[in-house]
This record gives sequence, C-alpha cells and structure tokens, in this order.
Amino acid sequence: MRDEDRGAPAVPAPAPAPALDPAPALDPDPVDARLAARLAELRAERGWSLGELAERSGVSRSTLSRAERAETSPTAAVLNRLCAVYGRTMSRLLSEVEAAPALLVRAAEQPRWEDRPAGFVRRSVSPPHAGLRGELVEGRLAAGADIAYDRPPVPGLEQHVWVLEGALEITVGDVAHHLATGDCLRMRVWGPTRFHSAGPEGARYALAVVLP
Repeated sequence: MRDEDRGAPAVPAPAPAPALDPAPALDPDPVDARLAARLAELRAERGWSLGELAERSGVSRSTLSRAERAETSPTAAVLNRLCAVYGRTMSRLLSEVEAAPALLVRAAEQPRWEDRPAGFVRRSVSPPHAGLRGELVEGRLAAGADIAYDRPPVPGLEQHVWVLEGALEITVGDVAHHLATGDCLRMRVWGPTRFHSAGPEGARYALAVVLP
C-alpha cells in the first residue's frame, strides 16, 4: 500500500483552555461598607424583614438588600427615608459608622459622604453627639442638581440654610424660596423639601440642624 493511501496521521485534539477564574469583585468603599453593616444592624435590632422595612420606608426590597450588602451606595433620598424610619438625622447615622466624635474636628477629619448620581456632597463639619441637639453641615450641589426629600428624618426638625456660594432654590411644601449668596432660610420641617442648584456653577451652603 502506498503511503498516500494510508491517510495522514491523526492530529491530536488541542487541550482545552484552562478555565479562567472569575474577576474578583471590587472591594466597597470603607465608609459604604460600614454604613451597610450599620443599616443591617438597625433592621435586625427591630426584628424587621426586608419586606417590612420596604413597607415602612417606601424603598424596594432589592434596593435595601443591595445597600445592606454594600453592593450599592444609597442615594441621599433613600438614606433620608431610612433615617426617618429609624428616627435619626442623616448626620447621626453617618456618625455611627465613624469613630466617636471628638470635641475638636479638624477640616481634614470631617466625614464626607457623596451621592455621585445626584451631584451632591455632604460634609459633617461638627458631627452630631448624643448629648447635643445641634449639628453643622456643609452641602455642595453641582450645577442643575436637584434633590427631593419626601419627609424629614425627624418630624419638626429645625434647619437654617445659609448659602455660601452660588444660588439655591429650596421648596418647603408648596412654597419655593430663591436664595442668592449670603441669603439664609430658617425652617421647621414637617413635610417634603427640595434643594435645587439654580446657578450655573453649583452651590455651596451651610446647614445648621437642631433637633426638636
């Protein structure tokens, strides 16, 4: 038999490519991780299921679940609803995931929290303390940013808003207030409020909060 009749030698099949390990998940921001753990603790302390918390807060179960697992950072509006359910101001909740507040807080040590999709940065200038009723916050809103809160974290909360830079439109209930640089609005909050950055370069303001 001729060599060509015997056929070409069989070529071995290539070895299967080794399976690739899934890409490791990115570690959450440390503040978001501590906030997630605290939110889970607060719900557990009350013995609520995710469904019960969803009914009380008006936030979906999936959003609550992802927030408690630090898979997503809650928006300012979502955090405000949870604060209302748990009877806390936003600053107090954020302070609970930080070290015990000192009497003197240096600028570099003041806790910051950011809601990037909303264009909002919140800095606790004087973190709240259990024995005090007042706190001071700095807020920054990007140009055109608009944040709506459907309820105050604590009913009857007293707030003083002093615009440091830019222009701010604050709606309390059905009344809109237009504030320019240097203007100050005093209000006691019982219902919905809305903060809108009305200037072309964003707004920076000081917010004094006093518990009733």
